[in-house]
Parts: sequence; structure tokens; C-alpha cells
Amino acid sequence: MGKQFGAKRGLKRQKTPDKFERSLPARNRRRVKDEVARRSSPTLSGESSAEESSGGGSVEMNYKEPTMYDRLLKKLSSNNKSVADAYKRRQVAEDDVTDGAESLSVSEEENDYEETDNGSLRMQEPDMVGTEEQTEDVETEDDLETSDRDEDDDLSVCGPYTVATSSFTKHVEYKLSKVEAEDLSKKKWKYTWELPAADISKCKWVGTGECFLKDDDLNYNYDLKQKLYKHWLDVYKTSGGNDFHSSKQRWFFSLCNSYRDILHCEKKPFYHKGLEEDSNIMDAYLMHSLNHIFRTRDLVRKNDAKISKHQESTKEEILPGDDFLDQGFTRPKVLILLPLRSVAVRLIERLIQLTPATSKVNVEQLDRFYQDFGAEEVEGDEEKEEQSKNAKPHKPPKPSDHQSLFKGDSRDDFMIGIKFTRKTIKLYGDFYSSDIIVASPLELMTKFGKVEKNKELDTDYLSSIEVVIIDHADVISLQNWSFLTSVVEHLNHIPSKQHGTNVMRIRQWYLDGFARFYRQTIILGYYLNPDMNALFNHHCVNYQGKVKSVHEHNGVLPKVLSQVRQIYERFDANSIADVDDARLEYFAKKVFPKIKDSEQGGIMLFASSYFEFVRLRNFLKSQNASFCLLGDYTDQRDISRARVWFFEGKRKIMLYTERIHFYRRYKIRGIRNLIIYSLPDRKDFYAEIVNMLEGSDDLACTVLFSLFDKLRVMFYDHA
Repeated sequence: MGKQFGAKRGLKRQKTPDKFERSLPARNRRRVKDEVARRSSPTLSGESSAEESSGGGSVEMNYKEPTMYDRLLKKLSSNNKSVADAYKRRQVAEDDVTDGAESLSVSEEENDYEETDNGSLRMQEPDMVGTEEQTEDVETEDDLETSDRDEDDDLSVCGPYTVATSSFTKHVEYKLSKVEAEDLSKKKWKYTWELPAADISKCKWVGTGECFLKDDDLNYNYDLKQKLYKHWLDVYKTSGGNDFHSSKQRWFFSLCNSYRDILHCEKKPFYHKGLEEDSNIMDAYLMHSLNHIFRTRDLVRKNDAKISKHQESTKEEILPGDDFLDQGFTRPKVLILLPLRSVAVRLIERLIQLTPATSKVNVEQLDRFYQDFGAEEVEGDEEKEEQSKNAKPHKPPKPSDHQSLFKGDSRDDFMIGIKFTRKTIKLYGDFYSSDIIVASPLELMTKFGKVEKNKELDTDYLSSIEVVIIDHADVISLQNWSFLTSVVEHLNHIPSKQHGTNVMRIRQWYLDGFARFYRQTIILGYYLNPDMNALFNHHCVNYQGKVKSVHEHNGVLPKVLSQVRQIYERFDANSIADVDDARLEYFAKKVFPKIKDSEQGGIMLFASSYFEFVRLRNFLKSQNASFCLLGDYTDQRDISRARVWFFEGKRKIMLYTERIHFYRRYKIRGIRNLIIYSLPDRKDFYAEIVNMLEGSDDLACTVLFSLFDKLRVMFYDHA
């Protein structure tokens, strides 16, 4: 059958196991089992070959190393009878081809099985049949039809004179070698080209490999499916646009369509006077996601039709080659990670708007969606805030960006599956039957925790994710970045269960464990920090390469309005692993003694992370220092009490974190001396906090930094 998996592996018409079909007569079942046993036994096979040999000599037995696919089938067969039957039939079929003879008994006896609808090769788990998951995953006959319009641009992009293969097809059909995969795991990427960012001042794009962002390289319809392109163009013109080719969304779509990993942390968010820019980029990656899903779906349907036609016209049970390998372990292909429910509402509403009318004749569970992602609690908070304003007119309002971001439902625990059929968008689809999963890192971490406690649960729906979009990464970094890192690490693993997978059509690179090298990761945010860089450098290993934006920032020091002495004190650290200990040691030996000996109060100690907050709290307790704290998990009553104590001088030191400032934006009164233990990730916070210093005598701000804070310091010292 050829080398390894590509040619030896064929598609064989498989019948649903007899447990779920009409049972075979006992005589026929015994014949099948006897034939399988005879052909799978090396001893019997060897004896039979020797007896039939005309020369009477011994026949040499060649050992064939099992492929990754064989090992996967064997692993799954240990827990699943249907897979075990498929594994045995595959062994029989391969033995027959190797011997140069046609499959006799097994293929003939299989005709006694009742065939499944439309000749499907799907294999189901016994415990999955009849469940809600399987019910939701079964599409109607209308869903399985492919429109004539889609057939024309299914796998290729048709221009006026030529037919070019789409970026999708090129990406998924590339055969990555084992040597290439090993190199990608330890590769240090070199950015070989750069291109000015026309719409962002002092910004440029840099990338690996060859520069692909050229107008003459653009395909017909910009490599979009025809109906998606026409609908997007109509939406663009309706909104007042007149030059789609030069638009921001078209350009960023071409960037996404390259299937390279993307890091763009210079995106002005919608809540920070960047509504148009943020919306353009969101439109681009949503259209990229729809294009990827629709092309995947159409490829599967087209192959279904080819397989059905082939099996109707011939008696052959096996289709050689890998032309029909078009699936992963599970159905979900796009994962979008967002920080807040209000942001998810904005995205899903836009996703529905960008879906062509023929594909959204019906949107299921929309009312439930607005109930779950509504703003009832927020409306109550707004009423309280309005009452508070009436009682205290002099109370300053929150900054505009804070009001815009937290305007809706600000809860960060959500997860929703979205399934696209031919005419319907199904919200709240079962995760295994969904095409897109929109979730927060917190909710996925909750799922992981449940799996650890209950082994019957799993998160295998993340095994076949091919496009990951992390939007508003800057907000996620102020929640818990380690959750996001854990989510990325859980992607593209071999599933623990079968989940109705059609194992005969799984792509080879899934079986080889190379899925993470094909996964595209897009990271978007307002600013860049070391955590984002680390995620992009170490967890994004797409074989296509990388593209990222590089920006020369304007400093924030001019935004400091008060006359404050700003003192930067550098401490030494041998490595990034030692920087936290070195920072605390420098504070304990060089900074804290001055605070302890001073009679002056009103000292705010600012820390950018909760980890640093805990270390400082424990240190101050050990020194019996007079302090109060405003931490991430401090009760509201304790916060109010601490603010009063600090303002009245009953507590000398206040411990304050970047995260609580992000969520609450308190205006702390009574600050005379500010010590920034670690610079905030969000550069605008530096000026906000320094401007809270009160009084006219000897105001000071001391900043601790090391060589490893270079990325943060560069945001501050450029005037």
C-alpha cells in the first residue's frame, strides 16, 4: 500500500457495531471471528503461505514497524469494542494487500451488517450513544447538503484566469517531518523582514521567513469564500466604507490568513478611545475564523460525497491514499479567549452580524444568551452609583476607560459553544459538536479542576483546536495570567476518549502528535509585558512562522502633573529566576530601614502582582510594621476602614496592588511618599498613582527596577 501511513492507510466502509445494529446470525459472527483470528495470527499466516507456495521453500516474514495510527487504534481498542473491531479489520485488510490477494471473507461478511446512513464511517462509544452529546451532533439532511455556490470555491480560490490553492488547503495539507517538528520545539526564531505599520505611528511589523504582505500576492476575494466575501463587503459598505482593499480589517485579515502566529499588543481597545480600530481587528479575525470553519466543513462534506459515490459505483471497500484525511479528534476548531462576559457579548453579536444571511436563517438560544450574559447586576450597581452621586456630589467619577470596560456584565466565568450548520447558528451547543468555543481562562481552569477530581469527565474538546485567538490579553494579565498559560498547555493533546471520532479520517499530523505545530495563535492587547512575550516565544510554535508588531512608545512621564522627585533605584539580579528574591532583599536592606526610622506617615507601597503583594505583607508582619492593605481579595468593609486609617495617620504604610487599582480605581488620600516596589504593566497607571500624591512639601516617588524590567522601563522614560 505504500510507505507508512499515507498509502497503507485506506478508508474502509465501516458498519456500526452489532451492539447498536441488528445482530448478525450466530453462524456469520463465528465465520468473521474465525477469519480474523486466522489472518491476524503470524503462525497460521506463515503456515498457510508455506503450504500454498509452489516452490515449497520457506517464506521470509518481514516485520513492519507499526505507525502512529496503528498505536492510536490499539490504545483506543483497549477500552472500546467498536474500535477493537475496526483495528482487527484494518489488520486483516493490510495483510491481504501485502499478500497481493483480495480481501475475501471479512469484506464479504461485512455486507451482512446493516449500513449506517449515507455510508458514514463514524464509530461511536457505547456510553455515548443516546446521550445529549450524540443527539446534538447529528445534523439534518439539509445540513449535509452543500450549496452549488460553495462547491465552486471549496478548496481553491478561483480568479479570472487562474485557480490558486487557498491558504487553508496549503496549511492543513503540508506534511511536517519529524526532523522539522524537533527543530520547531527548540527553535530560536529570527525576524528577517520588517514593514511599516501605515495606520500606527512609530510602529512596524516584523516577521520570520519571507515577507508575504504584498498586494500582488493577494488572491481573488482575498482568499475568502465567495459568500463570506460578498457579505463582508456589503457590511463594510453599509457602515460607510468605500475602499475595502485599503481598509484596516482587510489588511489584518490577510495577516491572519497567512496562518502565522501573531502578536499584536499595540491595539487600541474599544474602552480606551479605540472603538473603530478595535472593531476592525475583531472583524478581521472573526472572518478568518468563519472562513476556516466553513472551509473545514465543506471539505468534509465534499469528501463524504466522494466516498459515497465511490462506494456506490465500485465493490471496493478500501479507498487508498490520504486524500480523505480531513478531520481532527474532535469537531471544535476555533477557541476565542476573552476576559469578561461583556466583551463576549460584543464579540458574539458581531459574529452573528458577519455570518451570511443564508447561514443564519435561525439563531438558536439567543434569548438564553442575553439572559446569561445580561447586565442586570451592572444596572443595579449603576443605580447605587447614581444614588451615591446624589448623596455625595463631590465624589470624582471613575475614568472613562474604566466606565466603558465595566459597563456591562463584568463577570469572568463563562464558556459557550457555537455550532454552524447550513442554515442555523446554534448557541450553547455541546462542546464536542461546536465549531467555536468562546470562553474565559478562569472557566476553563474550573473545568480542568473538575476533571482532576472526577476522572469520568474530560476536556478533550480542546484536542483539535486549530486557531486560538486571545483578545484583550492586557485585561487577562490583570486577572490571572497563569490560568491562560495553563489553558494553552492543555491544547492539542491526544484525547482520553474516542467521542465518536471517525478514526479512519483523522489527519496524519494529529496522529503524529504534531497538532500544536499547525495551531495558529493570535495574541492581541493594548500593551506588551514579559508574560505575553514568554507565551508567544515558548508556546507558539506554528511551522508557518511568526509575525509581531514593534512599537516605539511615547513615555508617560510628561503625564505626571505634580512636582514630585522621581528616584529610580536599580538592584542587581543574576537571572530572571532570582529577580523576585533580589528585589525583596534590596527592599529589606536598603529601603525599609529608611521607612522604619522615619516618623513621616502617608507611605504607599505599590506592587504590580499578587505574588509580590503576599511577600510584602508577610515581610511587614514580621517587622511589626504599622500598615494597612488594599489587596485583591480584601473585603469591602476592610477596604473602607483601611482608607480611613491611612488618611487619618493611624496606619503608617498602605500596601496597594495594580489589580485592585484596575478594578476599583480608588483615589487614595493622604499619600506623602510613594514607593513603587515593581512598575505596573499598564503604563498609564504610573501617572495616575503618582498624581495621587498630596501636599506641597518634599513629595517623592521611589522606583525599584532591575535589568529584567527593561520592557517596562522603556514605556516610562521616552519623552
